[in-house]
Amino acid sequence: MTPRTAVLYARVSSREQREEGFSIEAQVKLLRAAAVKEGITIVQEFVEVESAKAAGRKLFNEMVSYFKHNRTCKILLVEKTDRLYRNFRDAVTLEELEISIHFVKEGETLSKDSKSQVKFMHDIRLAMARNYSENLREEVKRDE
Repeated sequence: MTPRTAVLYARVSSREQREEGFSIEAQVKLLRAAAVKEGITIVQEFVEVESAKAAGRKLFNEMVSYFKHNRTCKILLVEKTDRLYRNFRDAVTLEELEISIHFVKEGETLSKDSKSQVKFMHDIRLAMARNYSENLREEVKRDE
């Protein structure tokens, strides 16, 4: 049996969030525990402090490159949708890699073979994450 290998991805939007208790360490701990439980070996970890509202994050792009150059690794472990992305371009980028994304806190695994209901619920969570960023931008503009 081929060992199952995965990439771990954890993110907070800003240093302020990290200082306010949005813990990258808690995300990493959760994802490592999930890997052990599922018999998955984590081969690479990407931990980032950057907003996900727009495409182009440095470590996200490095993670994509890792998957492209390590085709035997087909699993991505992430806490939940909004920790991975808040924009449609990043979602499409990962979909094109044909990997399996395990959203640990949401209890869902998204892949090309996922049932339509799983894909539909993921799309709703992505739209909600994107809306959160858009709404926050509007609130900031209003306060200026």
